[in-house]
Amino acid sequence: MRFIVNAAALALVALLTGPAAAQNTSAATAAPPAPAASPAAAPSAAPRPYVPVPPRPAAARPSGPRPATVAAAGAARPAPPAGGLAAYVPATPATPSGARLAPGEPLPAAELEAFVDGVVRDAMAREHIAGVTISVVQNGQVVLKKGYGYATLDPARRVDPDRTLFRLGSVSKTFAWIALMKEVEAGRMRLESPVNLYLPERLQVRDQGYRTPVRVANLLDHSAGFEERTLGHLYERRPQRVRPLADYLRQERPRRVHAPGAVSSFSHYGVGLAGEAVTYVAQKPFERLIEEEILVPARLTHTSFREPRPARDGLPIPMSPALAADLSSGYHWTPTGLAAEPFEYSGQNAPANSASSTAGDMARYMALLLNGGSLEGALVYGPRTAQALRTPMQAAGPGVNGWAHGFMMYDLPGGRRGFGHLGSTLAFQSNLVVAPELGLGIFIAANTDTAADLAERLPGEIVQQFYTAPATFPRPGNPELLNLRAHYDGYYVTTRRAYGGLEAFASRLRSGTLVKVLNDGRLATTTGVGSVVWAPDGDPAAGRFVGVRGPGRLVFDMRQGAAASFIDDMNAARHERTDSWLQPRTLLVMAGLAAVAALATLGGVILRDRREFRETSIQSRLSQVQNTQAILWLTAFALFSAWFLRSRDAAAVMYGWPGPFLILASACALVAAALTILALAALPAVWRGGRRVDSWSPLRKLSFSVTVLIYAGLSVTLFNWGALSPWSG
Repeated sequence: MRFIVNAAALALVALLTGPAAAQNTSAATAAPPAPAASPAAAPSAAPRPYVPVPPRPAAARPSGPRPATVAAAGAARPAPPAGGLAAYVPATPATPSGARLAPGEPLPAAELEAFVDGVVRDAMAREHIAGVTISVVQNGQVVLKKGYGYATLDPARRVDPDRTLFRLGSVSKTFAWIALMKEVEAGRMRLESPVNLYLPERLQVRDQGYRTPVRVANLLDHSAGFEERTLGHLYERRPQRVRPLADYLRQERPRRVHAPGAVSSFSHYGVGLAGEAVTYVAQKPFERLIEEEILVPARLTHTSFREPRPARDGLPIPMSPALAADLSSGYHWTPTGLAAEPFEYSGQNAPANSASSTAGDMARYMALLLNGGSLEGALVYGPRTAQALRTPMQAAGPGVNGWAHGFMMYDLPGGRRGFGHLGSTLAFQSNLVVAPELGLGIFIAANTDTAADLAERLPGEIVQQFYTAPATFPRPGNPELLNLRAHYDGYYVTTRRAYGGLEAFASRLRSGTLVKVLNDGRLATTTGVGSVVWAPDGDPAAGRFVGVRGPGRLVFDMRQGAAASFIDDMNAARHERTDSWLQPRTLLVMAGLAAVAALATLGGVILRDRREFRETSIQSRLSQVQNTQAILWLTAFALFSAWFLRSRDAAAVMYGWPGPFLILASACALVAAALTILALAALPAVWRGGRRVDSWSPLRKLSFSVTVLIYAGLSVTLFNWGALSPWSG
């Protein structure tokens, strides 16, 4: 029952949840009318641990046409230029259905296309995704490059993998890290030096009570210790609000909440700071630096960090009209169908989010990463950077990856490792995974907010399908885990959040994870968007778990036998166990009790017998205070509910933060809480009262006292959640 209550509470306060289309190869075709959107509801696009699913049975594997770039089976494979990128031509017929390949054996292009077609088409129909673009490279050759569905629905324009630009989200960060490592390799920056050495004085990181300075290396593994504040400024709806990077970093400076190196917690601000440091050292604007150092040498002609907006003094030159014409629109699923989102301007923190690219260009980029920094005779970066991008910076714990100098480390099926990055904007989802052991690179991007699951799982599914022996899923539980419920059960909140004010309130609502030991000896982690089940990996008391359907992992920090926190295999944040008063169920219970008390108070004014109006002067005043509190609390609950309903649209929260509903709700709650302090102080006078003939009855005094205590409990809870600070929005 406790698990059900917790799960219901978590689902109720979950925040920011985030048509089957025809396929298209790299050859452009006339666009037919856009398909009608399905009315089914869509799951959230919020990030989850990377857990690939097992392969489909051989009988269920889809079939499809061969790509135009693939020659007939048995044709000889031409030798590509050294470090170059060529069209893929298989040397042998496609592998029989269900067979697995050796690590050095190339993918059969026809089977790969058929498999990807089935996975993508199924996801597009089920998740209501407008368009998808994909590229797969191996051993310097393009194995698959394809577009599915539509870049725009009105007018209808198909996805072209060589022309249609998708927003990359956090995949943009990989370019910033390469630029930084190039400066390190050139000797102009040092990883162990304080980042303040490479920043102008007005942008230098303040100590804020921490003696240890933030080092360059702390930015690369996201351990600088910044809180994560994004609402209202990470993306902008209006181009007039885009600011220069330096102004953005100065005006949106977050608090430092952890000592450098103590906790790895994903930070958009930290990436922006790294980009500004590189800009300051190189004395070039960031967009120009990336173009000159990476995009032009690698011939990534359809990739840009610039955005389609009017030119303005003080800002980088906008995206060229030719590229802007090929941008895909972003889409949001609604009960009435797909709705186009406005362009998401993120140039104010360009290093973190603002890149746009095609599947064709990302194929070249993956070939560059796999070939150690050179492509078709051009050396983009040297061997030190190449080695760094594949090397974890710190040991995060058994079975958990560190950051490979800014790149995410991936656990892939079959015990293989990869590096790359997930990306997500309000509407676009992307993933780039490079597996050097297989000579393989996989890129996928989608233009709809519901596509996060597809983007996360497709690379692992490809490796699972072609390079991993069939495994038995799901993994079984361990009965010994049942004796450890108290060691794991609880509510955990991520360190990747705001730590004060209304954004802290919103962060706690959306960032919690409920952990529960199941009766079958497995562990479930539940967020506002669903549950993932894990099996013990070895001794259940050791705190190590593996996904029941894939290689994803959790590692708990066990202290005196009990879990204090956990991290997943991507090490993007630490999830800390919280006390009961910081759990959603406590907030909901207190709010429910306060609502009942407020309604009872107002009902008593109407229904109370005239004789019950006998009261002392102080009781009369406190009665008025309590009536005012009841109105304020009920108004606050109505406004919080209105804000919550609106907050299900992530774009509405981002662009409209904090909004009138949340500010007014917080203000009403603050005044009601202040009146509660007054009522608490006056409680002794209420009970002293006067003679029975001119004072409240004992029952009335008791009901007043209980109501005050309920309001006090709610006030303390809201204060701890950060909801009593209307000025902080």
